[in-house]
Amino acid sequence: MDHRQEQSVRHFDHCPWLFAGDATEEQRAAQLVRQRAVGGDTEIGERCYVAESAAVFPDRLRLGDDSYIAAHAYVTGELTTGPHCTLNPFTTVRGAVALGDGVRIGAHTSLLGFNHSMSPDRPVFRQPLIQRGITVGDDVWIGSHVVVVDGVTIGDHCVIGAGAVVTRDLPDWTVAAGNPARPLRDRRDTGAGPRPGRGTGDPARFADTARAQAPDLLARHWDGHRYADRAGAAPTVRAHCDAVEIADLLLGTAPPQLGPDEHIRRLADAQDPGTGLVPEFGEPLPAVAEDGFVGEGSAVYHILSVGYALDLLGAAFPHPVRGVSDMTARQLVMRLAGLPWRTGAWGAGAWIDAWATAAHWNLRREDDDTGALDTLFGWLLTHVDPWSGMWGSPSPEAGRLQVVNGYYRLTRGSFAQFGVPVPYPERVVDAVLDHSRDPRHFGAGQENACNVLDVVHPLWLCSRQLRAGAGGDGYRSAEIGAWAERQLALALPRWQDGRGFGFGPGDAGPGAEPGLQGTEMWLTIVWYLADLLGRSAELGYRPRGVHRPEPVRQGTGVAGGGAPAVRR
Repeated sequence: MDHRQEQSVRHFDHCPWLFAGDATEEQRAAQLVRQRAVGGDTEIGERCYVAESAAVFPDRLRLGDDSYIAAHAYVTGELTTGPHCTLNPFTTVRGAVALGDGVRIGAHTSLLGFNHSMSPDRPVFRQPLIQRGITVGDDVWIGSHVVVVDGVTIGDHCVIGAGAVVTRDLPDWTVAAGNPARPLRDRRDTGAGPRPGRGTGDPARFADTARAQAPDLLARHWDGHRYADRAGAAPTVRAHCDAVEIADLLLGTAPPQLGPDEHIRRLADAQDPGTGLVPEFGEPLPAVAEDGFVGEGSAVYHILSVGYALDLLGAAFPHPVRGVSDMTARQLVMRLAGLPWRTGAWGAGAWIDAWATAAHWNLRREDDDTGALDTLFGWLLTHVDPWSGMWGSPSPEAGRLQVVNGYYRLTRGSFAQFGVPVPYPERVVDAVLDHSRDPRHFGAGQENACNVLDVVHPLWLCSRQLRAGAGGDGYRSAEIGAWAERQLALALPRWQDGRGFGFGPGDAGPGAEPGLQGTEMWLTIVWYLADLLGRSAELGYRPRGVHRPEPVRQGTGVAGGGAPAVRR
């Protein structure tokens, strides 16, 4: 190879976008040899380029058409890209990383789809690795010298400024920068005019206030050993889990009162090895029924709260939930048929939420089940009321309260958690909007966190599903937006400086005094309301625990061969 050709190869390595138009036939043949020499399970698309100087040692590589890996890039682990993706010079991509279509990654950027454990019982280099992976959507520009850490999802159409350290999920259209990276604006907001919902207050200022006050708020609820929901109240398991969720939302870390490993140890040790249940502090294990599971009580909700708190901390339940893993399909059908659908649809939905979430944790441990999960979806799909899209019956005393609140719990744990489209979404929107006008539950001063969450989540879930299926603005979107705008305007002023949110009035829940439960729930509600209005990026946080918007399992094979998750 003469000096001119050597310079040309070096030039292509650093400017690979020129290769398709300028390379000689000899250089094209040499590039195919280079691509075939990449080890591991590798498939490289048409018109791609892999620099000679790049260190590409994948376990699995899927490089989409018209993509390139430039000079001195370092690639290991499992990398999947769509077409038109670029890894510019000195990019590092390690662990499990999935890029959508048209992703541009600037020079010296690192996408690290794995992490070290760091418990104090051994040196870091002897710690096991943990891996959640990184997912990047379509049409994303990640600037130079950016670091994206394990477990992060970056939505479609995002732009990440140079030098950012991305530690949290970013929704679609976010422009973000800083260390840690924070949303600056919506990319679609060109300044040409106000975006929908601008009259609802200032979500960004609210979030900045909550973030600044979060450390003191968490400290208020720490008695030196455990967390209590309110001052003077007894410590509870849920309070500890709410503290973990609030810290993750606002600080991106574990609560500072304990190290992450100690949080994990305490929550994991609370699980009974025999049943897989977590009783309340100082209480005995609940008695299980003949089918091996329980019907109600704090241990049922702890399947959600403790499981997701551990998940946020990078851990998991150490034991399976036996009453779910051992339950047969026949036993499940008998349990479902016996739930109080006419008199207590909320309790019925809450039971399904807990059972399905336990099934999710068990599947994560074993990636197998007895078929009962398919039975659950089959039963639900054949027993839904086609006139309302819901389960259960309204009552003269409470209207649709039990039905709507039960719908949220039921679909959160089943359809939303497993990425399965809900049936009859238009009818659900009709029923929920009708319920939201009931003055008994949504009159002046009547809204509590439970009732508002149980309306906003179904509206969000169904409107996203309908929009994804039909395009455009979606079914009754103007009414949904007006309701969300009003509720967001009411919610933001409820924050009490240094104390957070109270749950709200009414007999259900802990009451109006600010506490961890009310704070965690209203922070979630604010996000969903803002997202319905296209303003969630202003908050700089996104739920990742019990109330996360994304499915935790996609393409699971349940409900008729793995119905696809709703694309957001």
